[in-house]
Order: sequence, then structure tokens, then C-alpha cells
Amino acid sequence: MAIRPVRLFGDPILRTVADPVTDFDKQLRNLVKDLTQTLDDAQGAGLAAPQIGVGLRVFAYVVGSERGYLVNPELSFPDDEEQDGEEGCLSFPGIYYDVKRRLNTVARGFTDRGDPVQLVGTDVLARCIQHETDHLDGVLFIDRMDVATRKQAMKAIREANWDGAVKLSPHRMSDRIF
Repeated sequence: MAIRPVRLFGDPILRTVADPVTDFDKQLRNLVKDLTQTLDDAQGAGLAAPQIGVGLRVFAYVVGSERGYLVNPELSFPDDEEQDGEEGCLSFPGIYYDVKRRLNTVARGFTDRGDPVQLVGTDVLARCIQHETDHLDGVLFIDRMDVATRKQAMKAIREANWDGAVKLSPHRMSDRIF
């Protein structure tokens, strides 16, 4: 169990669809621990396995008092309500922009031992669940921005003081980061 380097924008694994977990073994439990420890160290709200270089469908989250992880998540939406709000990403240190997401989300998946679990989220937790599941599909939060906002974000990314290399983020993260 270790704190792992967070992959930054530009790393191809962030654009690769993660494979479903098929083995619910000690290696998966160690991955969950690494995700959790890395997320705690970065002080973020969520972290997906591809962000630490592992192409499996697993993410960890900490939103308020809600803390956990989900393996092989599948999302559904109980209604059509949406929310706008500021979003960031540990793979885009220091970059925050508004992103439209669904207000309410239901995620079904598994524990690291293969037991079924359901996670129901609203507001920030719903945003986090969608953001992290997007990572598992090779989708980044900049892909969810409207055209004008994405243009601003890409300019900020080009001007950022990081080069896309695999390294730890130089910024401490707040709980609004995914």
C-alpha cells in the first residue's frame, strides 16, 4: 500500500477506457488501499485507477462524511435534473471550471470482495460519481464543458506550470477537486 503518483493531462492512460475488474483478489484490495491513500494525501474528492496508471474500473471517493470506493460502476439517473458547478481534477492541478452534470446519480457496482453495492449521490457526491466514472471511460471533465469554457480551460492548461509528465501534483487539493 502506497501513495502513488497522479497522472497528469497528456498521459494516454487518461484517454483509455478501463477494463472491467474480473478478479476480486488481494491485488484488487491493495489497489483500493493505494487509491484511498493517494486520494487522502492529495486531499481530493475522488480518484480513479487510471489516474494512478492502472487501467481498471475502480475509483475511490471522499465527499463530506461519505467515504468509499466502487468497483465496476454502472450509472443510472433517477430524473433529468441538472446542476452547474465548479469542478477540478487531480490530473489537472490548479484548473477549475464550471461543468454541467446530473443532480442525482445512482451507481451500482461491487466491493473489493465482489459483493454488490449501490451508491446514491446528489449534489457534490453525484458530481464526483459522474466525474470518476467518466475517468473509467476515458472521458475528462474538459470534455463535458461548453465550447467557450473548454477554450478558456485549454488556454489555462497550456499556461499551467506542469508538463503532463507522470508526477505528483505540485498543488494541495481541496475537497472540491475530483
